[in-house]
Amino acid sequence: MIDPSARIHPTADLEPDVQVGPASSIWHRAQLRTGARVGADCVIGRDAFIDEGVVIGDRVKIQNGALVYHGVTVEDGVFIGPGAILTNDRYPRAVTSTGDLARAEDWTVSPILLRHGASIGAGAVVVAGTEVGRFATVGAGAVVTRDVPSHALVVGSPARRIGWVCACGARLQDDDGNPAAAKPPHYSTHPELHCASCGRTYVYVPDAEALEERPRTQHGVPA
Repeated sequence: MIDPSARIHPTADLEPDVQVGPASSIWHRAQLRTGARVGADCVIGRDAFIDEGVVIGDRVKIQNGALVYHGVTVEDGVFIGPGAILTNDRYPRAVTSTGDLARAEDWTVSPILLRHGASIGAGAVVVAGTEVGRFATVGAGAVVTRDVPSHALVVGSPARRIGWVCACGARLQDDDGNPAAAKPPHYSTHPELHCASCGRTYVYVPDAEALEERPRTQHGVPA
């Protein structure tokens, strides 16, 4: 079902049983395969490809030329940059062991999950079977081969963590005002990380290798 308030460009190709939510926009030559689900207030850019059964939440931006394959789930508020690729097969082959052309029944989908607020940079590749955590940022051109923790900043091929980012997208800083390290020194059990842009504060939890946001306060009282 296509919501009446959705904007679908005449050149977009929507197969049967596609859902597009209120106020979403599907632009030039985008292709949405059967069973794809797009939430409200989304933007699907020019030449983007959304495969069969892909589920996309609300307020998601998928930029020009991005490829999102079967088995991918995208939660609310996710950004997928231009030319990014989200795959679904860790062991791809064009033919079977007997030399026959491989068909749908000859492979197993390894799902990808992009958590709320995550960002995938331009030209990045997210390999099948991985999860990108809440508000994590994958740098442009990175190749993600394993799970990315929430708020982590990862770059390179294979992608490695080099720091942490705030929910607003800015890189978090340590107490000295420097970009926070991927793994704070062990002598700091629970160091605080700060956002110079929006004022949020986080605490690094070593055992989980994750961040927890601390409530903001106003005059000593939690906001």
